[in-house]
Amino acid sequence: MVVRERLAAMVATASDGAVTAKEALAATVPLSALGVTSLAQMRLIDAVETEFGVEIDLSGEGFDLLDDLDALERHIASSGRSGS
Repeated sequence: MVVRERLAAMVATASDGAVTAKEALAATVPLSALGVTSLAQMRLIDAVETEFGVEIDLSGEGFDLLDDLDALERHIASSGRSGS
């Protein structure tokens, strides 16, 4: 599974299905506008950090990363991680 698709599946899991993987992949608005709550964002951080071994720094651009699959995928790629 490519990173972007895995991230979309993680969004669906973190949001308990409120946002599906398909919706996350097709999003043209921030994920929070689709219904990804702050609790879902915290779950997503845990999942991404565990699976990809990257840190999401919430004092910096972290919250912006959590609202955009493309930005999150770039962050993982720039860290040199491709996942398990």
